[in-house]
Amino acid sequence: MADILILTTGGTIDKLYFDALSEYQIGDSVVSRLLAVARAACDVRIVELMRKDSLELTDADRAAIAEAVRTAPEQRIVITHGTDTMTETAAALTGIPDKRIALLGALAPARFAESDAAFNLGMAFATVQVAPGPGVWIAMNGTVFPAGSVRKDRTSNSFVPV
Repeated sequence: MADILILTTGGTIDKLYFDALSEYQIGDSVVSRLLAVARAACDVRIVELMRKDSLELTDADRAAIAEAVRTAPEQRIVITHGTDTMTETAAALTGIPDKRIALLGALAPARFAESDAAFNLGMAFATVQVAPGPGVWIAMNGTVFPAGSVRKDRTSNSFVPV
């Protein structure tokens, strides 16, 4: 069993842009590369669940994410996710016993030089390691929000308390 399970679901963090029209595709996850660059010492297991923009996630997708969390042997779980519906997935995970879960995303793809992806990943890692007990959190914009107490503000392009 790993110290931390990372579930990847897609979202901007893993997007690849191909042309001036901003056509994109969700590519291979960059999580292992970000962890290598950070020299992360935790034992991790990475599982790709899906490659979807979060606006395309369905209730069935959220049920699959919840099932992966519920059945994982690890108690510390980090989930990469698109930012548009991250709060909905966090709500679907609330109440799963004995798990410390942190969701993170990026407002710019991790492959971009000025992305927030690495910082958010670090925040999520810290959250599942030091959280006082089971629960669900969102790690974005240098803040850790308990699930249900945050929303994405599209005007400021940031996460803010509810």
